[in-house]
Amino acid sequence: MICCKEIEEYLDFYEKSKNVFNKERILLIENIVKPILEREDVVFDSDTFYKCLKYCEKWYYPLFPYQKFIYAFVFMYDLEDFPLFRTFFIEMGRGNGKDGFICPLVDFLTSQYYGVKNYNIDIVANSESQANDTYLVIHEMRESNKAIMKKYFDWNKEETINKITKSRIRANTSNPKTKDGKKAGAIVFNEYHAYQTNDQITVFQSELGKIKHPRIFIITTNGYVREGPLDEIESVCDGVLHGESNELRYFPFICKLDNPKEVDDPMMWQKANPSIEFMPVLKRTIMDDYLEMQKFPSKRPEFMTKRMNIPQRNEEHYITSWENLLRASYKDVKNKIERDTPQLLNRVSICGIDFAEFTDFASAGFLFLINGELIWRQRTWVCTTNQFFKDIKFPFKNIGQYGYQDFVLVNDGPIDGEEIVDWVCDEMVKYNVKKIILDMYRFKLLKKYFEEKGITIEDSKNPNGIVRMLRFPASIAAIYAPKIEKDFVNGKINFGNSAIMRWAVNNTSTKLKKDGNKVYEKIEPKLRKNDPFMAFVCAISGIDLLEEKVVYAYY
Repeated sequence: MICCKEIEEYLDFYEKSKNVFNKERILLIENIVKPILEREDVVFDSDTFYKCLKYCEKWYYPLFPYQKFIYAFVFMYDLEDFPLFRTFFIEMGRGNGKDGFICPLVDFLTSQYYGVKNYNIDIVANSESQANDTYLVIHEMRESNKAIMKKYFDWNKEETINKITKSRIRANTSNPKTKDGKKAGAIVFNEYHAYQTNDQITVFQSELGKIKHPRIFIITTNGYVREGPLDEIESVCDGVLHGESNELRYFPFICKLDNPKEVDDPMMWQKANPSIEFMPVLKRTIMDDYLEMQKFPSKRPEFMTKRMNIPQRNEEHYITSWENLLRASYKDVKNKIERDTPQLLNRVSICGIDFAEFTDFASAGFLFLINGELIWRQRTWVCTTNQFFKDIKFPFKNIGQYGYQDFVLVNDGPIDGEEIVDWVCDEMVKYNVKKIILDMYRFKLLKKYFEEKGITIEDSKNPNGIVRMLRFPASIAAIYAPKIEKDFVNGKINFGNSAIMRWAVNNTSTKLKKDGNKVYEKIEPKLRKNDPFMAFVCAISGIDLLEEKVVYAYY
């Protein structure tokens, strides 16, 4: 059995104050911490742990109880001398001293008191200023204690090197070009919420594996990027906390409100801010921000997301909430169980098509209305030679994986309009397609391909033609936006497990015009594409053709 005064003190605080522990920390203690303390196959290096506490508090500042508690698990190993936890995921509200928590620890790990040679540590952030701000905590300590520090360390504003272990700490941006390929003992990812893909993260993690005791420290608040690395790791941690296998060796210390309503009870702020009772300035600052939020509702998303770790947006500018978007894919959001889909073969359907340029994105899909549920299945073509493609924050590298099977990467030039028409025609044989709908610009570009396939065009002479041109596409949002919003809220939209559809809807804003009508706009025109959603909107303009008709027979 492992005995550690600092762990026992924190557990004693937990038993007396469970009301200010959020469910994630409760699960951490009950499902991970307590069982570990009873195991006989875990080695706790208490000598090095107490050296760490002494070093950190001598050269930096007194540590808070929860910080000592987490530090203790850094020095636990299995019987083969591998760290019991490889990844420490720490999420807490802004202002809780994330730099103050991580910097003393990584400084110690490069010191002669830890004693591992070449235990290099990269502090990685999305911006140079963020990485440097964290690193400067260590740099300033060196500068303040020059007389002693210069005996053991060389340092400048970019890195510090221990003269005995040859271990270095360096600030680094997440741009892989800044990486020089040195072997790492540990990686620190600061403000993980800002990462939109795993590309840069993977590059730095590849440094691990050649130095003893490899570790990853992720320390962050929550943020606004959805379906990025933060959401992925939170999903993994949720499973671990609920008792799933922890083969990846995660230690998830997650601090957040359990319910948005708790924001109105200052006592509950401890759930998201474990430092608040030790930092009067933080408590007062959060109170000031809270009072300001009451006066200015537009500040609520920032306060809830950054201070309370409950991601929120100014929903009036979005089509629907992120939770509703997930419900469009999953009947069980927590466990990622996909929504049921009825048999679509031979069903009545409407096809919608949208694209900006063939050198960008193009989308086409089929809409069904079955038992009041709008079911949409689509395909998107992505031109990878577009000048902005590399900057688009969507994980295209996941293509072919579950949830990433309904888009195509076009690598050899512009998207071929005929290929879009070919796909539509191939799919049409499966369904009873009433209309193919696209706006005037797209109609002119694709009309000839449809005619070559023998698909009829709707006009005044042939109102029953299949291909319909929308003359006033901007009016669609004004007419159908209320229905789309209502159907999202009521769970009546079924996208299947389509990451690119969720992304596209999340990239679309609704704007209220002076005449009271709504229009759809891209949140950011170059990088946040919404063609898959706009194809859905085109299709929904023909929903009257999908409505189930009731026929009464009189005898």
